[in-house]
Amino acid sequence: MTKLSVNINKIAVVRNSRGGNLPDVVRAALDCERFGAQGITVHPRPDARHIRYSDVRDLKKVLTTEFNIEGNPIPSFRELVLEVRPAQVTLVPDAENAITSNAGWNTVKYRDFLREVTAEFQARGIRVSIFVDPVAEMVAGAKECGADRVELYTEAYARDFAAGRERAIEPYVRAAEEARRWATTSIWRICAISSSGFPGRTRFRSGTR
Repeated sequence: MTKLSVNINKIAVVRNSRGGNLPDVVRAALDCERFGAQGITVHPRPDARHIRYSDVRDLKKVLTTEFNIEGNPIPSFRELVLEVRPAQVTLVPDAENAITSNAGWNTVKYRDFLREVTAEFQARGIRVSIFVDPVAEMVAGAKECGADRVELYTEAYARDFAAGRERAIEPYVRAAEEARRWATTSIWRICAISSSGFPGRTRFRSGTR
């Protein structure tokens, strides 16, 4: 079953550029829910260039759909997630100075760290998704880290789409097949999400048991 989770970071960018609280990101999130979205996604960064930690706390109080918080699991982010306890946390290896997420985790190289963080969040009842490149080995590595889901980084698809849609999608199909293989042998869930990638910058989320 496909479910839509709306990332409201850009609304916060506009608010921050204007000063004050217009547009109101909490109102925007509630409107998204009212219009039919099944979830809200935010990605707070340490420099608070868009979504702020205070926004995350305010959103948690009023959202009735799935709340997904993305970010690099630095200490302050981990503390925030453990405090707010969203339905899902998505682990993203973005540097502090990154304009946007630009690579997935190497789930083999950082397996011990990701296992630790994943276990910490799951112990508090928070589902964990790991942001990875469309590489079967990285998807399998996410499973070994204990993740419940994966998020596929789609910049390559956006870049290569004009040269040939079928060729551009091939690595994503292979990655999804790897995720499905894990899902059929365990209770792992598949979650394929676009991130700053699809033509028109569409964002979608799909999940199945």
